[in-house]
Amino acid sequence: MATAFPSAQVELWATDEHRIGLKPVLRRMWAPIGQRPLAPVQHRFAWRSLVGFVHPASGRTLFHLGSWATSVSIPLFEAELAVFAHAVGAGPKKQIVLVLDRAGRETGHTSLKLRVPEHVHLLFLPPYSPELQPAEHLLALLAAHQRGAGHPAFCQH
Repeated sequence: MATAFPSAQVELWATDEHRIGLKPVLRRMWAPIGQRPLAPVQHRFAWRSLVGFVHPASGRTLFHLGSWATSVSIPLFEAELAVFAHAVGAGPKKQIVLVLDRAGRETGHTSLKLRVPEHVHLLFLPPYSPELQPAEHLLALLAAHQRGAGHPAFCQH
């Protein structure tokens, strides 16, 4: 990057997607001995997509709360990338290297059709390597808070 853009500032960012929402969970319930309990359950899933962008060097974060999507959306991800590029000021004087995992929407045959904003360069991690993804740890904190685990980062003293 330094040789391709000698007069530009280069920033490293990472992104990851997390689904937040409802997934029915089976629970225990009382029933007379020898009888199987009847419990009506709505087998449905409702979630929203939360995309987090993190600048590991400074800790700066940006979030985009996606639509009530039931599947991965390439056009939505392209829109999220465009908003991100504008928010961080990507341009001729500021090149952005964006680290992301190999999720279905970002790799494979779809990456050939993915329109990436100018001055944003995608860097894909090796498959099955979540420990290398800085944004993965950020979204784990959000998931812990969502579950009510009371992670210290969210506790008020």
